[in-house]
Amino acid sequence: MSNSTANNGPQDALGESVENAIELKEVEGLSQGRIVLRRFLRHRGAMASVIVLASLVLLVTTSIGWGPIPGWWQHGFRDLNPVLNPAGAPTMGFDGGFTIGTHPFGQDNIGRDVFAMVMRGTQQSLTVMVVIGFVATVIGVLLGALSGFFRGWTDNVLMRFTDMIITIPVIMIGAILGILVGGADPWSLALALSLVTWTTMARLVRAQFLALREQEFVDAARVAGASNARIMFKHILPNAVGVIIVNATLLMASAILLETALSFLGFGIRPPEVSLGQLINEYQAAFATRPWLFWWPGAFIVTIALCVNFIGDGLRDAFDPRQRRIPTKRALAKADAKAIKKAAKSLAGV
Repeated sequence: MSNSTANNGPQDALGESVENAIELKEVEGLSQGRIVLRRFLRHRGAMASVIVLASLVLLVTTSIGWGPIPGWWQHGFRDLNPVLNPAGAPTMGFDGGFTIGTHPFGQDNIGRDVFAMVMRGTQQSLTVMVVIGFVATVIGVLLGALSGFFRGWTDNVLMRFTDMIITIPVIMIGAILGILVGGADPWSLALALSLVTWTTMARLVRAQFLALREQEFVDAARVAGASNARIMFKHILPNAVGVIIVNATLLMASAILLETALSFLGFGIRPPEVSLGQLINEYQAAFATRPWLFWWPGAFIVTIALCVNFIGDGLRDAFDPRQRRIPTKRALAKADAKAIKKAAKSLAGV
């Protein structure tokens, strides 16, 4: 074995100790929540996604109005207007300078404003995404917690039921539920889809509870006389919140794709209501002649899904203590200078 290979061990150990010292110095005196927030804010992809998603939600909320919030856009998603450009081409473009025009995303063949329809479709798709993410997370956490904590016959019954739901294709169950409760009500569709999208969350939470219930703090809580419910939701659940939050974001990303697929197939939200998948389904035949009718709903679907996935990736890195930020050369040089200065002081004292 060469000398360079033999020296790699001490060098690696020294580098790791420097990295640990830098990281410990940075988080000294901070709570666990502040440490997680600090790591998340340093994740560039996640922060960029938060900004993009927040801007998109702000645009969707304020443009055509949402609930009690009035909109500033001049056209409604059901309004019929005279077709301005040939075939309803977008008015946004460069004409002696960048201009937005009256219909920046274009119009369909009967004069409806595509921008207003995309904004309304995004509202409905976001509603379905958030409702599915919340309801499915609650169901998955509850069933997973009960299964992992009590084990025995409770675990067998709940996990066999979960396995049965997993074996049936989600798209098929969603299509059946979409026919029954879809139509023009995104809330009913979201609640129905929540009943089949909680399985992954339940299995992950079960695995966390199986591991955490054997820890010493659980035994201490039992000795102190804490009830099972208090141990589950006061002691174990906070220690599993990282896994829950991360997978909730991934669940929301898959939920909007599921709603889009169902609406595209005609089993989800249907006219007179609008969703992004339903817009793609309605205008798929016009892709060759009027591609702007297809581009904009697809662009918003991809943007939302990517943003939610990047946010979930940032949360995973923030909650995972094994994920370490690689120190920069400047940080390493600063740490070396401090170590040399400290050694010089100790020698001077001697």
